[in-house]
Amino acid sequence: MRRQPTAKYWITKLALQPHPEGGYFREIYRATEQIAASALPTRYHGPRVFSTSIYFLLAGTQISTLHRLASDEQWHFYDGSTLLLAMIAPDGTSREVRLGRRATAGEQFQAVIPARTWMGAQLAGHRGYALIGCTVAPGFEFQDFAAGRRSDLLAQFPRHRKLITALTRAG
Repeated sequence: MRRQPTAKYWITKLALQPHPEGGYFREIYRATEQIAASALPTRYHGPRVFSTSIYFLLAGTQISTLHRLASDEQWHFYDGSTLLLAMIAPDGTSREVRLGRRATAGEQFQAVIPARTWMGAQLAGHRGYALIGCTVAPGFEFQDFAAGRRSDLLAQFPRHRKLITALTRAG
């Protein structure tokens, strides 16, 4: 009988490293061509590559803490358990997408998070792992990343207290 891969298997096989927002990652693509700063919206300070992508893995009770990017980001489900991807838009509306392979249970293979939307993730059952890919266009640069602070997010979006508390670290 063939054994299913484990989180440890994927971390080793894909050479994943700890990610600052939680889980593990490795950049696998960074376009060689750039978009000039003058052709981009003013939220970008300098040129950006066309696109970047990473592998990303969450295991067990790990979370991807709430964060936002200056660019749109597309999440692709590859393997493992159902991932709950939570979003809070700048206008305060929220939604949750279930990433996974069980379409009959409302899961989907991909989701797009619009630029400037707060996003975070955790496993639906807090067991197993989820291996996904993330594609960012224009490409990811750390200066376009903002980590969510619990106190700031609670002040801005008090009606989303449960979500914010679950997907941020105290402090």
